[in-house]
Amino acid sequence: MLTWIKDRIGRIRTHLTTLGEDQPLNKAALVILIFLDIFILVSVFDGLDEHTRQLTSPEEHAPYTCREIVVQRNWNETNRLDNLNDLVQSYSTSYYQIDERKQDQHPVCLPFSAPIEKIKKDKELTRLFENRKDFRREARELDTRIKDLKAGYDTSLLETIAKEDAGKPGVSAIKTDVRQMTTNLNTLRSQMATLDAKLNQAGPVKALWLAIQSLTEADRERLTSDIRTMNFWFPLKRLGMQMLFLLPLFVVFYLWNAASIRRDRHVQTLVSSHLLVVAFIPIFFKIIEAIYDIIPKKLLKKVMDLLVSLNLVAIWHYLVIALSVVVALFLIYVVQKKLFSHEKLLEKRIAKGLCQKCGKLLPPGAQACPFCGFAQFRSCPECSRPTQVYGKHCKECGKPLTKS
Repeated sequence: MLTWIKDRIGRIRTHLTTLGEDQPLNKAALVILIFLDIFILVSVFDGLDEHTRQLTSPEEHAPYTCREIVVQRNWNETNRLDNLNDLVQSYSTSYYQIDERKQDQHPVCLPFSAPIEKIKKDKELTRLFENRKDFRREARELDTRIKDLKAGYDTSLLETIAKEDAGKPGVSAIKTDVRQMTTNLNTLRSQMATLDAKLNQAGPVKALWLAIQSLTEADRERLTSDIRTMNFWFPLKRLGMQMLFLLPLFVVFYLWNAASIRRDRHVQTLVSSHLLVVAFIPIFFKIIEAIYDIIPKKLLKKVMDLLVSLNLVAIWHYLVIALSVVVALFLIYVVQKKLFSHEKLLEKRIAKGLCQKCGKLLPPGAQACPFCGFAQFRSCPECSRPTQVYGKHCKECGKPLTKS
C-alpha cells in the first residue's frame, strides 16, 4: 500500500513539472501555470464560501439577541429599553445593514425577530431612540459634574470653617451651581421618562415586550437544547455542503487528467495535474477544519473538564509535552529522510563532481578522492566499464546498478 502511494505521488510530481518524459517545463510556462493555479484556487474558495453560506449557521438559526433574551435572560423591565436602544443604534450606524433570515430562525426566536426588525426599520422610532441616547449622555455628564461640584462644596465648606478659604470659590456660589444643575438634571430625567413612555406605547415595542413576557421555561429549555444540538452537528453539515461543491470539481479534473495521460496529451496532462492538486487543497483543509471543530473543540474540552474535576490538570500538560516531542521527531524524520536523504545527497555530489564520501571537490580526472582516499568508480556488471560507486545507472551503458 505504501509503495503504491509513493509511486502515485512520484507520478503526480512528474506530471506537475514536465511535459512528457524527456521535456522539462520552462520558466515561462511555469509562471503561467502558477498564476493559473492561484486564480483557480481563489475562485474555488470564493465559490465555496458563497455555496456554504446557503447553509443556516447556529448563529443565524438562533441569533445573539434571541439568546440574550431567552437563554441568558439579560432583558428585564429595568434594562430592556436600554438594550433595545443599543440594538437600534448599532443597526442604524452600521455600514452593512444585513437583515436576519427569519425563515431559517428557530420558532422560539421568531416572536422577537419580527418586532425587532420593524423597530430597526422604523425611521420615527429610530429618531426617538437617537434622542433618548442623547438624553442619556447629557444626564450622565450632568450627574458627573454635580458629583464633582458636591465634592468641591464639601471641601470648601471645611476650609471655610477652618478659615482657610483665601482665593477659593465661595461656598454659596458652588451651592448655587449644584442646585441649578440638579434642576436641569431633573428636567432631563422628566423628558426621558416621557420619551420612554412614548416608546413603550409604540406598537412594535409593545409586541416585543409582550413576546418576552410570554416566554415559558419550556421555551428556554427547548432553545438551549436545540442550540447544543446545532453546535454539535453543524461542522458535519458544513463539511457535507462543502464536499457537494468540491467533489464534482475534483472528479472532473481527475477524469480529464486520466484521459490526458491515457491519450498521451502532455500539455493537457500538465494543466489537469495542476488543477487536480488545486481542487484537492480545499478538500484537505476543509476536512482538517471539520476534524478540528469536532475533536479538539468538543472532545478535548470534555477531557479537560474531567481532568479539572479530578484535580489532574498536570496530566494534560504531560500529554501536550509528549505530543510536541512526537511531532518534533516526525518533522525531523521527514526533513532528514525525505527532503535531505543520503540518496539525494549522493546524487548532488555526483552531479557536481564532488567526492561521494566526504563531499569535497575532486580534481579533474581523479579516480579517488585526494582528501579521504575513497575510490570514486567501480566496474559496471553489464559493460565492465568504470562508473560511479553510488550511481543509480552506469554512466557508460545506462543500465541500472545494484547497490554496492
